[in-house]
Amino acid sequence: MILNHLIDGTKRFNEFRKRCPAITQRMLTLQLRELESDGIVHRKIYQQVPPKVEYSLTEFGRTLKPIILQMKQWGETYKNKPIPRASADQTE
Repeated sequence: MILNHLIDGTKRFNEFRKRCPAITQRMLTLQLRELESDGIVHRKIYQQVPPKVEYSLTEFGRTLKPIILQMKQWGETYKNKPIPRASADQTE
């Protein structure tokens, strides 16, 4: 979800909180830090009061855009369709 929101451009922390109200502040922080350490997200800190932090996709992160958009399309296609259940012979 974080990457999907960053496709549209730079976001501040509170923008993520508004767009993803179900995620806790701690989990959002952990996910953003992990994406930053993986080189996918760039974190820019502005030296001002109150502090301002913005997140954006790195060049490497932008290479994920086609995949994210395909996953979004897949989800939109199948979100209202029943989930096919595996038959007994397929699970073995």
